[in-house]
Amino acid sequence: MTVDTSEADARFKKWMRENLTRAAEHFGLVVSGEPVLGWVDRSISAPVRKDGSDYWLRVVSEDKQWIGGNFWTGNLDANVFDGLAKPRVLDVFEWEEWRQQRAEVMTRMPGTPCSLTDALRVAVDLSDQWWAELRRTVDTVAATSTTRVNSGPDKLAERLVQRFGDVVDVTAAEWETVHGDLHWANLFGPRFGLLDWEMWGRGLKGSDAATLLCYSLLVPDVAERVRAVFADVLDTSAGRVAQLYVVARLRRRVDGGEYPDLAGPLDRLTSSLLVDW
Repeated sequence: MTVDTSEADARFKKWMRENLTRAAEHFGLVVSGEPVLGWVDRSISAPVRKDGSDYWLRVVSEDKQWIGGNFWTGNLDANVFDGLAKPRVLDVFEWEEWRQQRAEVMTRMPGTPCSLTDALRVAVDLSDQWWAELRRTVDTVAATSTTRVNSGPDKLAERLVQRFGDVVDVTAAEWETVHGDLHWANLFGPRFGLLDWEMWGRGLKGSDAATLLCYSLLVPDVAERVRAVFADVLDTSAGRVAQLYVVARLRRRVDGGEYPDLAGPLDRLTSSLLVDW
């Protein structure tokens, strides 16, 4: 039996827009562009202005039982990164209304997202400088010490066993600090920028490169460029574990109805990786 949730979804979207308006009024901001709803409508963002300057306003809504995790303060905690092309959180406002709402005013990044969806479906023309800045950013994050956690050995083992049984040697995994959500909707061009730092923390080495690769598979030329930029990361035992981990995570979402066009490319990548095990 299929349950029609369209009316409830519409009410929730309206409520999220009201949350954005409330946050803008709190900060004395004027919404200057069309609001954008995030994944499963749990966040809403929009360009805003104040005193002739442009900013970005984001409001996330979550059940109170889930707000204690690292993700809740990830964007603010990411202010620790200096010299990277990323938004900086300038102010925060929280309130409770059924759920917990967190509003963040950020600096606004120049340019536009490389893709309207996480997975790239149309080729992008990016400069060598853009790719160099991408690699520098990932390397800078990897070398940053933090107590924040993105993922750990237990989650790695669980995901790999669920998808591949005991075929993959998880002891080959290595760990570093990762962005945790490196996909094309979070990347800006033509001038490089990286958004959405909610999930950054200690995680699987190579998982950022593997994530971007998997989300690039529908555009083979871009996928090859990702492979080339991160060859020294991906073409290692730890890098192959990272790729299989990301495949397992994304394949789970494909099985749930997301990214159906990625199923074939992800399966072909899996076959090529499992040859080494």
